[in-house]
Amino acid sequence: MQITRGKRARAQRVVIYGPEGIGKSSFAAQFPNPLFIDTEGSTDNMDVARLDKPTSYTMLKNQIAWVKANPTVCQTLVIDTIDWAETLVNDDVCAQHNVRGIEEIGWGKGYTYVKEEVGRLLNLLSELVDLGINVVLTAHAQMRKFEQPDEMGAYDRWELKLGKKTGSQTAPLVKEWVDMVLFANYKTVVMTTDNGKKKAQGGQRVLYTQHHPAWDAKNRHGLPEELPLDYGAIAHIFTSQSQPVRAQPDSVSQEPQAGTMGPNPVERPAQEQTSLDVNMSQVVPSVTPNFAREVSNITEVIPQPLRELMQLDGVTEDELRGIQSELNHIPTDTPFENYPDGYFDFLVSYWNNPGSNGSSIKDIILKNRAF
Repeated sequence: MQITRGKRARAQRVVIYGPEGIGKSSFAAQFPNPLFIDTEGSTDNMDVARLDKPTSYTMLKNQIAWVKANPTVCQTLVIDTIDWAETLVNDDVCAQHNVRGIEEIGWGKGYTYVKEEVGRLLNLLSELVDLGINVVLTAHAQMRKFEQPDEMGAYDRWELKLGKKTGSQTAPLVKEWVDMVLFANYKTVVMTTDNGKKKAQGGQRVLYTQHHPAWDAKNRHGLPEELPLDYGAIAHIFTSQSQPVRAQPDSVSQEPQAGTMGPNPVERPAQEQTSLDVNMSQVVPSVTPNFAREVSNITEVIPQPLRELMQLDGVTEDELRGIQSELNHIPTDTPFENYPDGYFDFLVSYWNNPGSNGSSIKDIILKNRAF
């Protein structure tokens, strides 16, 4: 056993939340070398590096895995926003249980499944933190009536807008995971006029860093309770963190090593680092060194989330039809237009997740391709 003492510099886990339009995305864009996973398309008018908008939870996990396999593409990964990412998790859970809404699973089980899956998502992000990549989660804020169990009366307070009924499950999970919960809001002062009427003045954008009866916030760095909404106020936290030692091979291997999700990380030339237009089709899944291949012209009858997974993993329409025959779900010659409602969602949900037979959809395609 080895005992250590003192502070250890490492990458940070941060939540930035506040009302819409306050400037959460712009604030996150000031973090060191950020790369955005824009779940809601809010950065279209910003000059930032971004991956394609994920249209499914499976695609979101693939993007995080790609960053893990290529840790030199960024110093900060921004998920903008985590509440929209939770919606993808929600849809995935519904598809796995073949229901239209999370409440149809019954007795609150659906919300428990969502909480567990969000926990797995945070575990994936923790692996990036271990590599020295900061993780920033932006989120919308919602105002909720709060009642103290041992006091009379109630009051309004700002909280993370995570789910409709999962505020008691998902939101605390995220808040416990991060090092800082930063609440961005407009500072408003209510003045009394000469005729006795109340009038609001101000509007300065500020950042709250400590818990308050009216909002959730925390930090582990001794920050003042109130700061201007300016990255410079917290920049010292990130300039002091040590950079991890990363392997820098002379050339990029086209075949991943066992247990990796893609090519070995390599330090890119300065000219290449200025452009982060990432071709996700080059990500090679761990199950095979030559699974990815170029596929185009997939019919638009197939929903966009499934089309993107097919293009990402080089799956053709014929290979997709072959799965249905093997699973005894749908005859091979059935047109995509006649597939049952919800079946495409089922394929997206189990694309990488093993089903009752122990194989994912992608595993089955790979096995058929081998023969």
